Amino acid sequence: MVMLLRRDFLAGAVGAAFMRAPTNRFGMLGKVIARPGQRDALVKNLLAAAELVGKAPGCELYVVHTSPTEPDAVWVTEVWRSKEDHDGSLTVNGVKELITKTRPLIAEMGEPTYTVPVGGKGLASI
Repeated sequence: MVMLLRRDFLAGAVGAAFMRAPTNRFGMLGKVIARPGQRDALVKNLLAAAELVGKAPGCELYVVHTSPTEPDAVWVTEVWRSKEDHDGSLTVNGVKELITKTRPLIAEMGEPTYTVPVGGKGLASI
């Protein structure tokens, strides 16, 4: 009985949180493959990008990940208040120069995955 009540409570809480989630939030997951031996330099530049765009209006999350199984793979997770905020991040002072500096380090860009983030640890409350 207690387990059933707990499950029903959690389902209701998750459902309520989902209903409050803004539908205009914009998320993107991207995989970038560094040229051989350039992963650390790529990570350094992507962390610099996180620093720059992290101050941009609407940036809620920008996380750089490395892969334990693919030595040249780097993942970036972004959450923005809206797609317009994400697009506006390209106008942040220094971003275009950093993109130009970073391109030679990249061997391949994976197809991005776009999402609608609805909440969770690390994201602003609705």
